[in-house]
Amino acid sequence: MPIEKIIVLEDDLIVRKSLEQQLRYKRYDVASATTIAEAEDLLGKDNFDLMVMDVKLPDGSGTDLLKQIQSRPTKPLAVMISAAATVDLAVECMHNGAFTFLAKPFSPEHLAAVLKKAEEHSQLVKVAQYLSQGDDSDTGNELLGKSAAIEEVRQLVRKVARTQATVLIQGESGTGKELVARALYRQSPRAGAPFIKLNCAAIPENLIESEFFGHEKGAFTGAINKREGRFELAHSGTILLDEISEISPTVQAKLLRVLQERELERVGGNRTIKVDVRVIATTNRRLQESVERKEFRQDLFFRLNVVPILVPPLRERMEDVPLLAEQFCQRFARKHGVDVKGISSECMGALMKHSWPGNVRELQNVLERAVILCSEGGALEPVHLGIGENTAGPMDATPSAMVSPVVSGPDEGGEFPTLAEIEKRHILAALKQSKGNRTHAAKMLSISIRTLRNKLNEYNFKSMENAAQ
Repeated sequence: MPIEKIIVLEDDLIVRKSLEQQLRYKRYDVASATTIAEAEDLLGKDNFDLMVMDVKLPDGSGTDLLKQIQSRPTKPLAVMISAAATVDLAVECMHNGAFTFLAKPFSPEHLAAVLKKAEEHSQLVKVAQYLSQGDDSDTGNELLGKSAAIEEVRQLVRKVARTQATVLIQGESGTGKELVARALYRQSPRAGAPFIKLNCAAIPENLIESEFFGHEKGAFTGAINKREGRFELAHSGTILLDEISEISPTVQAKLLRVLQERELERVGGNRTIKVDVRVIATTNRRLQESVERKEFRQDLFFRLNVVPILVPPLRERMEDVPLLAEQFCQRFARKHGVDVKGISSECMGALMKHSWPGNVRELQNVLERAVILCSEGGALEPVHLGIGENTAGPMDATPSAMVSPVVSGPDEGGEFPTLAEIEKRHILAALKQSKGNRTHAAKMLSISIRTLRNKLNEYNFKSMENAAQ
């Protein structure tokens, strides 16, 4: 609920008590004032979401306070009320920043309608502020391809989009999981409501709970104001939880409650907030294996995995490479202002021979580089791609390539190692290569530092660190 705290500034006792009763019945926090001075004192102590303010007051005009609050960093919406309502007065109030104007007396139904519009307006403002930070950029890319594999994904999206079901999108990094999520959103009945994205792997562990659920003023050091979390911003719309496998057990438990009960509490708060949100989650890991390793809650996995969608890697739909390459070539030619005549047959042959471990994202980056290096008015050639076997020098080697290879065959005793044992050996090899530096080891393994830390704890990290020295 974007609006929670309201000031009623009214010197008439009967009107003030009536407003207080109606607002508290709707579960708002209400503070009352009879003068401008009392209202200023309240505004100095706390942040409020809305003010219901009479124009005529014992110590001045409400329009003077209305002008004053417009300069506040966090200003409440103002609903001006007056028994001496005129068109000129209403116009003056709206000109000075009022949300709306009500003539006294007004019915409870009229007040309820105003509150509903104020809540909708408040949420739209907060969503717009969030989107203006550039955290949720929509690239405008469609789910391109004509292969049977990608057409199967498109058909499943069309079937699932019209429902309210929670969706878990799985696939390797760079396959286009976010594009699938956006396609689900655009084709759903919630397409006109907010679409809020949260990258779980990119947010520090000590802040992710606040990002999910919001926090109250003073909940922790630096929490100088109340803040709505992403779930509140996505109310009535869709939330995309990207890389859901990276959240901690504590946040997993709270997320489970949101999925089950559709309610939450902010960090440091005790108010239960109802949310109406469709959840779409993505992961580049096999979440079922994380459940078996006790890294991810089984009950949360079942709640997320209502409708699973598996996005195929590019190597399994190579017939889509020419179409994708042509689209990317045209797009980056426009973006960088380069006159490119197309892709030569030799260049297309090189693209078709590459295994694309980075999937569509790698193809996109390779084509952007090629367009930039291409001569004006020329066509893309293999030399522009930089993906040949001999094009990478020592300094171009990826961190993961520097990790000593792990033998996956039988041990000396003839026993075949389990996947968990191979994973453990690979982590140990990365630690040895990085001389125990966890940050470097995580980069080599292309995992987050949080995941590496969990792995080290699982495998008795002290003994592993000693072995890595």
